[in-house]
This record gives sequence, structure tokens and C-alpha cells, in this order.
Amino acid sequence: MTTGTEVPVSEVDATVALREPAAEQPGSPPPLGFGVRLGYGFGSLAYGVSATVLSGSVLQLYFNQVIGLNAAWVGIALALTIMVDSVIDPMIGRFSDNLRSRWGRRHLLMYASALPSAIGIVLMWHAPQTLGTTGLLVFMIGMLLFVRIAVSFYEIPSLALAPELAPDYHDRTALIAWRYFFIYGGAAAMNAILYQVFLREDAANPLGALNRERYAEFGLFAAVVIFVVIITASLSTHGRIRHLHVPAVRRTTLGQSFKEMLFIISHRPLQFLMGTTLLNGFGGGVQFGLQAYFFLHFWLLKPQDLAYVLFASPFAAILMLWGAPRISARIGKKPFLMACYVGWAISFSFPFVGQGLGLTPPAGSGALLALLIVSGFLAVAFSIGFLIMFNSLLADAADDIAVKSGLRSEGVLYGAFGLLDKWGAAIGAVVAGLLLTWVAFPAKAIPGTVDMSIMSQLIFTAVPLIVGGNIIAMFIVSRFSIDQATHEANLEALRGGASRPAP
Repeated sequence: MTTGTEVPVSEVDATVALREPAAEQPGSPPPLGFGVRLGYGFGSLAYGVSATVLSGSVLQLYFNQVIGLNAAWVGIALALTIMVDSVIDPMIGRFSDNLRSRWGRRHLLMYASALPSAIGIVLMWHAPQTLGTTGLLVFMIGMLLFVRIAVSFYEIPSLALAPELAPDYHDRTALIAWRYFFIYGGAAAMNAILYQVFLREDAANPLGALNRERYAEFGLFAAVVIFVVIITASLSTHGRIRHLHVPAVRRTTLGQSFKEMLFIISHRPLQFLMGTTLLNGFGGGVQFGLQAYFFLHFWLLKPQDLAYVLFASPFAAILMLWGAPRISARIGKKPFLMACYVGWAISFSFPFVGQGLGLTPPAGSGALLALLIVSGFLAVAFSIGFLIMFNSLLADAADDIAVKSGLRSEGVLYGAFGLLDKWGAAIGAVVAGLLLTWVAFPAKAIPGTVDMSIMSQLIFTAVPLIVGGNIIAMFIVSRFSIDQATHEANLEALRGGASRPAP
């Protein structure tokens, strides 16, 4: 448990011996070209693909409505795999921080993750039909853990590259904007393909989203995509390896490693980001666990109609790819982040509030679909704007910690943040499953056959939880204190003590 105050640098040096040995000053790296920015951002498509395959929106629907497992057990199984993976993430980050290879600290792990990630995504949709309930749960947990950990071996090192690839205060915002463009664009494209192509409800597939074989076909497609993306994106930044930070080899005991982690989480600005991450993860876990139920059973959309709503995301990502760096440079990162929070809350809530007031078009109508597309576009745009700003602030905090401790441990830092986000998402996934069980939502239900009183009860409970968690998070992150002047001073200090480049 932290005290909420930073550990003085002198105390760190005297008791923990955190500082890395001095190293030679590297030559100035060339500016990031368009190809590197594009390639780094393109790599986030791997996360977008895995986010679709592993999302509560897809998995809760698949294992509850298609396979027939109890919704609460599905939620608990999802939470368990998320929480185990989240504990492993900081270990992956630390392993990456301390790795020494001819391909640097990050790229070897990134390349190595491609094939296991693809194989896992194929296998997870092929549970033997002879398994009973317990066997299916064990299979589900095992395969989800395998895929999550395999993808983390790409995602954590890739995230840790950002502060070094773009040290400038505003350049890193632009770089991270590319990342979230591909995360949201990729996830939206995969969702659109899933619902518009593989789960499309028509004469050839009357079961629509309940067709088990179509999920397996989608898994093969997603596996090919994620393999190609990881390899291509890793190659795109391979040429920057010789310009990346190479700390001197440090041998630390388990106790020293624990003290390093304590120092990192005692960093006051970082604590505000940590609380925000946990609450955002919770809201997202509830939202994505119930999203498909909202669209298919409350708004009475067909699976292919859901694809149109989700496919608004790439256009929202394009808007923020252009707008977020420019607006934040003019008004500041934190004010823009706060504006995005408010915009998201209004956009997400509007259809539900309108329905409660009798102002929305009839369920299943074209006018309602248009309204959901517009509100979804705005909600996703504000979400992307927030995430771009948040991760830019996180990179600023990583630099501040590096100055105060002498450590360049971005892998541990991003791994720890993955832990918090995933714990929040895990709790949200459990809550989503418990809510479905509490309202007695029927298994393998055909859209249009579920009593609307069940759906209303679900909506009136879930929506306030989703919005409320994010509003509290907004107030927490408003206390983040690292501004551009602080960052510039930190950057100058880091330049004075940078390590030698990789051979």
C-alpha cells in the first residue's frame, strides 16, 4: 500500500541502488519518418484483432449463447484469464527491459509472439463437442490464457518503444495517435467482418450470431491477419534498434526488483493515471460484456446491422488521428482529455436516455440504426481522443520516473498498467456475467424473443455503472500534474545521461 508521496531520490540511491551505471551518449537518431510512424501504428492492428477475438462482447455471446455455458461462469472465466495474464504482463515487461540481443530489448520478443498468437486464435474456437460443462470451462480458460499471453509478448515490448521512438512532448502524441487509429480501426474492421461476413443472418446462415462453425472460420481469418501484422510491424521499426536505449547490464535481487516496483507506483502523478486506468477498465469490461446483448436484444438489430455501427470506428479514428495532436498542442493535453471524457459520456448515454424518454425511433428501424451509428461514431471518437492523450501522459510519467530513479524500465511500467487495466476489465466482465444471470437472461435466445422487461432491467443497471465509473475516473486524472515545462526539463536530463546505442 502506497502513501501517495514520492520517494526522495537520495533515499532511493542509498537504499535501493536503482540507478543504472553510466553509459556513453548515443548519436542523435534521425527523425521518425512517415514509414516508421505508419509501421509502428500498424502493429497496433494486432491488438485490435486480439481485442475483437478476446472481447467480452464476442466471448460472452459465444460461450453463453452459442455453447450454452452459464453467463456468470463465463464472466468469471474471462475475469480469471484476464487477471492471470495481467500478473504476467509486468514480468514480460521486466524480461524485455533486461533482455540483450542483436535485435535489442524489444524486437526479439515481438517477432517470437507472431506464430503462437496465430495458432492460439485458431485453436480457441475448436472446443471438442464431447466435453461437459467443466471440460468446456477448462478448455476456455486454457486457450484464452495462451492467446492473451502470446499477444502480450508483442504488445508490451511494442508499447515500451513509444517513449524512445518519440521523446518530444508533442511528437509522441502524434505517434500514439497512429497507434490508436489502427487499434480502433482494426478492431472495427474485424468486428465488421465478423458480423457482416461470418455471422451475417441470411438464407445461407439462418442462425446468424448463433452459428458455431462461422466463429471457427473467423478464427482462421483472424489468425492469418495477426501473424502478418506482427511480422510486418516489427520489421518496420527494426531499423531503429541501433538508436534505442541500451542500459548497462544490471543484476538485481528479487528484493531490489520489488523495491523498484514500489518506487514506480509511489510516483504521485502515476498514481492518478493508475486509478483512472482501473476505473476505465471496469467500465469497458461491463460495456463490452453486454454490448452484443444491447444491440441484438434491446435495439433488435441484425448482426450485419451491428457491423455498420461498429464500422463507424475507423472514421472516428481518422478524425482523431488528425485532430488530437493539433487540438492538444493548442489547448493542452489534459484539457483536451477532460473534454473527451465529457463528450464520450454524452454520446454513449444519449440513445439510452432518449429511449427512456420515448424520443428514439422504434427498435429495429432504419432511423434507429442511423442514430446508433452517429452516437457510436461520436462515442468512439471521444474514446480515441482520450486514449491518445492518456497514453501520451503515461509516456511523460515514464520519463519523469526515469529522471527521478535513473531507471529506464518502460517495459515494467507498461506491464503494470496492463495489469491495472485488465484487473478493471476482469471485474467488469464478472459484473456483466452476474447481471445477465441476475436478470435471468435465457441461454441460446433468438433476438426478438427476450422479454423487454428483462432488457430494461439490464439497461437501467448496467448503463449507470459504465458511465459512473468513467466519470469518477475523469475527476481522478484531472489531478495529473506533469506539464510541458516539466517534460522538457526531464527530456534534457535524460539526454545528458543517455546510454550507448546498440551495436
